[in-house]
Amino acid sequence: MKSHSPPDLTALLGSRICHDLISPLGAIGNGLELLEMAGGTEGPEMALMADSVKNANARIRFFRIAFGAASPAQRIAGSELGAVLDDSYDGGRLTVHHDLAPDLPRAEAKLALLVVQCLETALPLGGEIVIQGATSWSFQATGPRLTPDSALWEAIASPSPPPDLAAAHVQFALVGPAAAQAGRALQMTLEDSTLSVTF
Repeated sequence: MKSHSPPDLTALLGSRICHDLISPLGAIGNGLELLEMAGGTEGPEMALMADSVKNANARIRFFRIAFGAASPAQRIAGSELGAVLDDSYDGGRLTVHHDLAPDLPRAEAKLALLVVQCLETALPLGGEIVIQGATSWSFQATGPRLTPDSALWEAIASPSPPPDLAAAHVQFALVGPAAAQAGRALQMTLEDSTLSVTF
């Protein structure tokens, strides 16, 4: 008799929320484009709405990979993952550079985006994250003020999340299970002004 592991309800919930939000956000973006083509109102208000929709779409695509379900057989194109990173960090205080293989396991892409979110918390004034992803992954974070929270990084290896974990830091509780699902072990090192993560 075949045994089945229980479904990852957190990941399924993430997939469902992102799936349901992508369509209405796309419709809003299409509506704004139609208004512009029809000679609708131009000005800072339209630009603000267009930028907001673009940013929301980028974040939803990011969250869909980072928090959504990823079966062992699923793959993702490196170009798609790169586009998600580019769109999510376009014009912000944090710059992300990446060199990714053409084809990647989706479970590893999920883990990679969770790691990026963890690194982001260590760069409150912005900075740079350099990612290399192929058979092995490496991340290097640098910035004017690099402040990794040791308690949060220790939570990655903990079997249960800290009781006072804030919503803004949920990625730290999800990295460990995502690494186990991808069959990877994370290593973090802090040297001089660089925080490095490999798996």
